[in-house]
Amino acid sequence: MTGSAVPAGADVSLDVMVELVDGGVLVSGTVEAPWSGECRRCLTSVEGRLEIRVRELYEPRGDHGSTGEEDEDTYPLVGDQLDLTPLARDAVLLELPQAPLCRDDCAGLCPTCGADRNAGPCGCPSGPADPRWSDLDALRNDPNA
Repeated sequence: MTGSAVPAGADVSLDVMVELVDGGVLVSGTVEAPWSGECRRCLTSVEGRLEIRVRELYEPRGDHGSTGEEDEDTYPLVGDQLDLTPLARDAVLLELPQAPLCRDDCAGLCPTCGADRNAGPCGCPSGPADPRWSDLDALRNDPNA
């Protein structure tokens, strides 16, 4: 799994206010959903909860008042039906963490043996330094830098 996703069967809740405005219906409020994924550094399971503020316009489409052009910046209002599913889906997809971390200081996995470095050092010997990085290594080891 890459990134994160809303678990199958999880509840996504909306708490919105619907207002009639000139040219359509304005929906504003919050969308809440759980998410889960894998830490991008150590691959442990990570979970969280999204709370997203939304404010979107629904405009008439279809047989009732359509101008024939589809406006992709608004959601469709067909007759007296207001489908909040696309609004909730779009809000959640845009806010899901693409590269979640289990914690900010996650040390990740050892590139040699694959051990979780959050649990402690793995004991792998550090390999020879790449000579192309020697000038930067000297700066890292210089206390006056």
